[in-house]
Amino acid sequence: MTMTNITLAHGNGGQENNELITKIFYKAFKNDILAKSEDAAVIENGNLAFSTDSFTVSPIEFPGSNIGKLSICGTCNDLAMMGASPKYLTCSVIIEEGFDVKTLKRLVSSMEEELKINGAVVVSGDTKVVPKGSVDKIFINTTGIGEIKQKGISSNNIQEDDVILVSNSIGKHGATIFAAREGIDFSTNLKSDCASLWPVVEKLIDENIQIRALRDATRGGVSAVLNEWAKQSDICIEIEEEKIPVCDEVNGVCELLGFEALSLANEGTFVMAVSKEQVSKALEILKSMQTSKEAVVIGEVTSKHKGKVVLNTAWGTQRFIDLPTGELLPRIC
Repeated sequence: MTMTNITLAHGNGGQENNELITKIFYKAFKNDILAKSEDAAVIENGNLAFSTDSFTVSPIEFPGSNIGKLSICGTCNDLAMMGASPKYLTCSVIIEEGFDVKTLKRLVSSMEEELKINGAVVVSGDTKVVPKGSVDKIFINTTGIGEIKQKGISSNNIQEDDVILVSNSIGKHGATIFAAREGIDFSTNLKSDCASLWPVVEKLIDENIQIRALRDATRGGVSAVLNEWAKQSDICIEIEEEKIPVCDEVNGVCELLGFEALSLANEGTFVMAVSKEQVSKALEILKSMQTSKEAVVIGEVTSKHKGKVVLNTAWGTQRFIDLPTGELLPRIC
């Protein structure tokens, strides 16, 4: 299908988003580094990782996080997914005229806290204030550079018989944003999983876990990550429905609204591929850390249907998991 206008679906992290990036941006900016389609570009002979992200989440404050915390976690996590210790960030902010200063201070305080957790600093920035109605409250962009501590982590490196893990129960960020946006009170403890992931990744690296691939499951969720991996490494990923960790609150949102937890965004949860020989040790390490204590194995890599993700259901049947399509939840991050 030919694109004529940009729709909200083009920002969903799924099929339409992939089409937009591939047909317009990749076509114009084509180079070997960009073509690898990683969370962060690997530069300087594999010694540095470099990434950028923009944040437009609505509402700007929600249970478990806010746009400030998210803007630091998001970019630092992208660096961490390449085995890089976050070091230096830039921060650009577009603020709507009339924005509350107390709220701004609260957001910046959250950013400061996450920078400390990551051992990173903001070294440059830019601030713009625009007339009322030109932007919705506040948009933030952060760009980061990190020092790679383990080389070779790549979505192109996954091999047959590797094991797939998730670090946390899935879908909490997406479900939280929807509930907050719509003013729905589920009378539960549902909150975003937004968290800095470098401390967990650093522990894995320090314990000599050889990570094949690592990706934080943001827009498009776990299903988007697995589909990208299957295509980039030309392998089949089989996952077990009964092993996928989904909390009761997220299950409730999915049942009520017809969402699939695998496609909901996360902001403190990663998917990891490791060899069978190291999976037990990796799990032990993950479960020892607060942000990954719910880590589990959800599947394995095979060669049955190359380029595809297969879900083995609780009923003993199989179905393909495709890239998410449609609007899902715009302005999720």
